[in-house]
Amino acid sequence: MTTGTIMIMDTAITTTITTEAALARLLAWTSPAYPIGGFSYSHGLEAAIDQGLVTKRAEMVAYIRTALRAGAGAVDGPLLAAAWRAAQAGDDAALDEVALLAAAFRGTAETALESLQQGGSFGSVTATAWPHAGFSAFVARHPRRLAHAVAFGAAAGFHNLPLRLALVAYLTGFAANLVSAGVRIVPLGQTDGQIATAALTPDVEAAADHAMATTLDEIGSASPMIDLLSIAHETQYTRLFRS
Repeated sequence: MTTGTIMIMDTAITTTITTEAALARLLAWTSPAYPIGGFSYSHGLEAAIDQGLVTKRAEMVAYIRTALRAGAGAVDGPLLAAAWRAAQAGDDAALDEVALLAAAFRGTAETALESLQQGGSFGSVTATAWPHAGFSAFVARHPRRLAHAVAFGAAAGFHNLPLRLALVAYLTGFAANLVSAGVRIVPLGQTDGQIATAALTPDVEAAADHAMATTLDEIGSASPMIDLLSIAHETQYTRLFRS
């Protein structure tokens, strides 16, 4: 289980949430049914498929692995962790600093849209369905400029959910969304999609390890091809996805 302390009228009250309850909440927040619009983004994968760079399962796995280890995953994981720590500490200034950094940390217009639109939707839905005064105030301070990873990390921190569990949940959801996009447009079978998801599990774990150990000053990515594909997607003739 995980514990946290809140202050009410200068009196410390310790709150406890079981691992099972934390897991259930994180599963809800990363479910395809959570209304944040994740299904409409491919993170440049649609352009890679259109250009013939991804035509089979192994190539799709390699693309998503790169995104997790050297692209958005390598950036969003540490940002999520920093937001979680600031929320846990009740440090609004640090939390706002993370939010501003994350809003600027995108290489293309479409990946910015992908992050900020989902972040805004996540913030709005979560503040309503799982109300918390600190989280609601944070969301209100960053209208239309809240990255998904930061919103997720802040919510997990304010609700006393374990950091590593939150990282694995978020990164698994990111990878699963790209697998779903690939299954639809490569196209691949549903079983191929599940094989791909299983193959990416070590990469999710590695990205979570990286996030736990990386400071804000050390954040960086090394996936220029994904950025170039994202740029190409902006003017692609036919598109099913927004990124």
